[in-house]
Amino acid sequence: MHEDQVELTGEMARRLVDDQFPQWRHLPLRAVESDGTVNAIFRLGDELAARFPLRAMDPAEALAWLAAEADAAREFAGCPVPAPVPVALGAPGHGFPLPWSVQTWLPGRVATLDDPGGSFAFAQDLADLIAALRAADTRGRRFSGGGRGGNLPDHDEWMETCFRQSEGLLDVARLRRLWGELRTLPRTAPDVMSHTDLIPGNVLVRDGRLVGVLDTGGFGPADPALDLVAGWHLLDGPPRAALRRALGCGDVEWGRGMGWAFQQAMGLVWYYAETNPPMSRLGRRTLDRLLTES
Repeated sequence: MHEDQVELTGEMARRLVDDQFPQWRHLPLRAVESDGTVNAIFRLGDELAARFPLRAMDPAEALAWLAAEADAAREFAGCPVPAPVPVALGAPGHGFPLPWSVQTWLPGRVATLDDPGGSFAFAQDLADLIAALRAADTRGRRFSGGGRGGNLPDHDEWMETCFRQSEGLLDVARLRRLWGELRTLPRTAPDVMSHTDLIPGNVLVRDGRLVGVLDTGGFGPADPALDLVAGWHLLDGPPRAALRRALGCGDVEWGRGMGWAFQQAMGLVWYYAETNPPMSRLGRRTLDRLLTES
């Protein structure tokens, strides 16, 4: 999927686990089919999962990133929806150049496989989750870094790249106009705690209800509108309107949520068009929902 993607085979993963955590040698290790773009996931027995970063980086930076992810995941564990708990950190070896992690395994099906888009009960579950995250203590922290969650216009250069790469794939002229409207919407509230990546692959569903949340390592302070991306990534029109009502979102906050969903979806379509078609299709579906509502 990535030009800088590192090599990892099942045999390498098995040797890393066996050498560094001999207490788990007896547990079966099997690759997990997923649309994920950041980590390769291997299920370890029935209760654990090993996660191996896919993109090359300095090992010391990777270790700091994994440690920060573990801290954020432990903090997220205080929220009402189950999430994986960090268990251990592994070191590079056997040809794999990066540190890696082990966490608990959660039962359930990701929303890419069990689509809850038409479920009003799921929309209420999402609203309850987002409200609980917003109520968590920021402890004086504010958004930092260059990712989603700060100022929409800071992403103009990336969006220009997306528009250029999407010629022939999407109605770029119409999408440029929409971004021009969304990017100017002002912040209306201070940072709150946010999952930061509520996409279908990070949400576990059973019988049309929310039963778990994955990839909580990005939990941190951000624009209150950021987690509203779930409305366009996960919900059809009427349940999405129910989510908005449940959270009491005004026009500006709701529009900023559209802006963050737009920023994410534009990148998914072209970047993963050949290497991860399900992620590319997710981006297209989200853009279609945004254009319908705009």
